[in-house]
Amino acid sequence: MAIGARPENQTAAERARPFRTISLRPIDQVYRAPHPALEYERNLADPGDYPYARGIHRSGYTGKLWTMRQFAGFGTPESTNDRYRHLLESGGTGLSVAFDLPTLMGRDPDHPLSLGEVGKCGVSVASLADMETLFDKIPLGDVTTSMTINSPAAMIFAMYLVVAERQGVAWTSLSGTIQNDILKEFIAQKEYIYPPRPSMRLITDTFAFCAQHVPRWNSISVSGYHIREAGATAAQELAFTLADGIEYVRAGIDAGLEVDDFAPRLSFFFNAHSDFFEEIAKYRAARRLWAHIMRDRFRAKSERSWKLRFHTQTAGVSLTAQQPYNNVVRTALQAMSAVLGGTNSLHTNSLDEALALPTEEAATLALRTQQIIAHETGVADVVDPFGGSYFVEALTDDLEREALAYFERIDAMGGMVAAIEEGFPQREIADSAYRFQQAVERGEQIIVGVNANIEPDEGVSTLYIDEQAGERQCERLAAVKARRDSVVVSRALEQLRSAAVGAENLMGPMLDAVRAYATLGEMCDALRDVWGEWEEKVQL
Repeated sequence: MAIGARPENQTAAERARPFRTISLRPIDQVYRAPHPALEYERNLADPGDYPYARGIHRSGYTGKLWTMRQFAGFGTPESTNDRYRHLLESGGTGLSVAFDLPTLMGRDPDHPLSLGEVGKCGVSVASLADMETLFDKIPLGDVTTSMTINSPAAMIFAMYLVVAERQGVAWTSLSGTIQNDILKEFIAQKEYIYPPRPSMRLITDTFAFCAQHVPRWNSISVSGYHIREAGATAAQELAFTLADGIEYVRAGIDAGLEVDDFAPRLSFFFNAHSDFFEEIAKYRAARRLWAHIMRDRFRAKSERSWKLRFHTQTAGVSLTAQQPYNNVVRTALQAMSAVLGGTNSLHTNSLDEALALPTEEAATLALRTQQIIAHETGVADVVDPFGGSYFVEALTDDLEREALAYFERIDAMGGMVAAIEEGFPQREIADSAYRFQQAVERGEQIIVGVNANIEPDEGVSTLYIDEQAGERQCERLAAVKARRDSVVVSRALEQLRSAAVGAENLMGPMLDAVRAYATLGEMCDALRDVWGEWEEKVQL
C-alpha cells in the first residue's frame, strides 16, 4: 500500500472521533513521562513486593504458570464428569463447576419452578449422590476445584467435603475455591435466596470453618466478573468488587475472627473484557488497592493477607452470535490481557457460548488458546512486561482514583450491605450499561459483525440439552429419597433450623444433613423457614 493510502473501510471521519476505552473513559493520543508524584517504591515496587502492583510473586510465570481452569457443567452429573475427565486429559490443570439454575437457586429438580431448567445452563446437583457421581474417578486430593455458586454455597461445599471424606482425602489437603459471594448476587446476577444480613452469616460461618478445618481452601471468591457482565465499567467492577471484599473482611472481624486467620484465603474473580490496556491496568490497580486496604484499614499483619490473588474469565458478554468465529480472536486477546495483568488462574470462553453451552470441540479450542499463550508467545517469560508503560501506569492510577472515590461514597452509606439495600451499585451499573448501549447504537462503539463489517450469519454446531436430563435427575432424586433413612434426614434438618435460630456455626449441621442424603432443596428450605426469602425493592 502506498504511503498515505487508507483502507477502503476506514475514513478520516471514523478515526477522528474522540478516543475512549470500552468503559467510555477518554484517553490521550500520546502518553509521555509518568506523573511526578508516581513513586516507584510506594506505587509500584518490584514484583513480589508490597503493594504488589507488579504481581504477588517475584518470579511471575517463570516459576509456575497460571492454573488453566476451564469452567464446565451441563446436564447430568455423569455427562459433566465425562467433560471434566476430557479436559484434564487435554492438559487442563484445574476444574471449575457450572451449576444449573435450580441448583443456584437452592431448588431440587422435581420442584415446580425447576421445570424446563434442569441441566440447561450447568450441571444439576441435588444431593450427595449427585456430587459423588460428578467427581467419580477424579481424585480430589490431586486437583484444584472451583465451584461457582453463591446462595447455597455452604451446602454444596459440604457435599464436596463429604465426597472427599469418602475418597479418603483429608480436608487439610483439599485445594480450591467456593465462590460464596452473595453481595454480587444482590448487585448484579440476582441469584439470591435469603436477605442480605443472614446471607452474610453463611459466609462468615464458612470463613471460620475453613480456617479451622480446610486451611488450603479459598472460602470465598469475591466476584467482579458478574458485575462487569451486568454492564459495569472497569472502574465500577474494580470498586464494587473490592468494596464487597471490604464488607466480607469487616463481617469476619465482627463475627469474632482474627483478620489474619481468614483473610489469606479470600480470593477474587475478575472479568477480562475487550479493552486490552484498561484490563491490564485494572488488575494492577486491584492488587495495589487491596494491599493498602488490608495493611492500613484492617491492620493485617501477614503479607499473605495483603496479597490479592485472582481468577479471570474472558468476557462472556463480549461474545456475539453473529460471526461466532470472531469470538476466538476476542477470547485470545482477552486472555492475553489477563496473563499480562498477572492472573493466578484463567478460564477462556468458547466460540459458541453466545448460542449455547460449549461443545467439547469448542471447549478444547478454548483451552488450547491458553496453552498457546503460555508456550508459544513468550509473554510468560517476563514478569509484568508492561510495568513502566506510560499509558498503563496512567490508566492504573486513574482506575485507582475512581475506585477510592467510590469507596468514600459507600463508606458514607454505612458499607456495601447498606449501599445494596439502597440500590446504589445497582443504579450505577444500570446507568453505565445504558450509556454503553447508546454508544453502540450510535455507532460510536464498534462491535465487529454487529454494527460494522456485517455479513450473513455463519452456522456452527451447538450443544443441545434436552428434557431427558431433567427426567433422569428427577428419577435419581426419587431413588435417593426411597433408600435413605427419612427419620435421620428429618432430625438433621430440624437441627439445621435450630442452628439457624441460634448462633451455632451452620457448617456442622449441614455436613450432618449431607451425610444423611438430605437434598439441597430441603436444606435451603430449612433456612427459608427461619430467614425467609429476599425480594429486591424496585428502584425508580
